[in-house]
Amino acid sequence: MKKIEIFVRYFVILMLIATVVACASTPKQEGAGEYVDDSVITTKVKSLLAADDFLKSFQIGVETYKGIVQLSGFVNSQQAVDKAGQIASGVKGVKSVKNNLIVK
Repeated sequence: MKKIEIFVRYFVILMLIATVVACASTPKQEGAGEYVDDSVITTKVKSLLAADDFLKSFQIGVETYKGIVQLSGFVNSQQAVDKAGQIASGVKGVKSVKNNLIVK
């Protein structure tokens, strides 16, 4: 009977460890918490860009991975590129901004 109890305890501990490891991030994949944080950052940046009178007419793509925001799309001036980068970098949780906006 004691062997079964010991086996069950070790099995439960191993399952808990496996669950924690499965949710951890790797260099190529985000963990569950990081994905939620990145989606929140993306939403905040998109809403701030849409609320800005100067930038709302442009379709600016926003993607976030591990706190790094990437902006993409076409704008009509360098001033728009700079302003979008400033807005994105001002959002809490943003580590850096890759500003790939192109002036057409």
